[in-house]
Amino acid sequence: MALSTHVPDLAALEVLLGVAREGSLNSVARAVGVSQQAVSARIRAMEAQTGVTLVHRSPRGSRLTAEGVVIAEWAARLLGVAAEMDAGIAALRADRRDRLRVSASLTIAEQLLPGWLSSFRAARRPTSAAPEILLTAINTTTVIAHVTEGTADLGFTEGPQRPAGLHGRVVGHDRLAVVVTPGHPWARRRRPVGAAELAATPLVSREGGSGTLDTLTAALAAVLGRGAPQVVPALSLPTTAAVRSAALAGTAPAVISELAVEDDLATGRLVTVRTPELDLRRTLRVIWDGAATPPSGVARDLIAHITRRDQPGRTRRPASGAQPATGTGIPRRSAA
Repeated sequence: MALSTHVPDLAALEVLLGVAREGSLNSVARAVGVSQQAVSARIRAMEAQTGVTLVHRSPRGSRLTAEGVVIAEWAARLLGVAAEMDAGIAALRADRRDRLRVSASLTIAEQLLPGWLSSFRAARRPTSAAPEILLTAINTTTVIAHVTEGTADLGFTEGPQRPAGLHGRVVGHDRLAVVVTPGHPWARRRRPVGAAELAATPLVSREGGSGTLDTLTAALAAVLGRGAPQVVPALSLPTTAAVRSAALAGTAPAVISELAVEDDLATGRLVTVRTPELDLRRTLRVIWDGAATPPSGVARDLIAHITRRDQPGRTRRPASGAQPATGTGIPRRSAA
């Protein structure tokens, strides 16, 4: 509820308690670093505000009236709570400087954040204490929920979603690839795989709510129209690493970030299937709640460090016949 206009502010109450302690306006003035006239003016203002006489003045000093004693007792309790709140706020500010809660989508958590965090730690001044960074790897939908609910200070997402009510910044770009083992029929075919054929093929992919599946669904919808049927996946898996393992096992064609299979494509363990109808590029973002600028402390420092780096990859010349990689620059073999 709203307080009435008769309640003095904390600074005025501190002056009143000073009078109760010192018994002298001069002593109170020296303690708070102002003139005696300023202390007298503050007391007169409090008396006018509260409507009661608080201090009795005499040549021998100043003392509280009976009403002043009662208000001073209340003030002592109030100022004690305010001091606890002040200490708590200081602890929260220190916690923000020393600890950072990060929730990240799986591709970013597995492929990019370890390198970002390692270089961030190495770039800090030797005299500064290393902050504690608590990383939770989950899908994009849950990352957004964590940041919205305040259980994460920063979130890293991938895919077409632009979280409503949150602020963000682009930290890189990635592209999905449809991959198969060298023995799969798609690895030997000359013509590319169209959107309709891909939608009708059971695939290995991430689960609902992931940036990977959202990007694939949006790409198919852009070609086939919203609501176009898509066959039940061969496997829906909760991690990028699990999708990669299923792809290497030859379970079915898999949709996965190029970042996650860079080495497999370079060595020929997996082959990229050409899907020129589909735009499988996606944006990697860091998101936060609150003001438009990133949270102060470690969060802001980390974002500045990441955006200064050339992420998520290096520009390389794609292999002959391969689709040029956007943002990742990963060489790979392409299905003929």
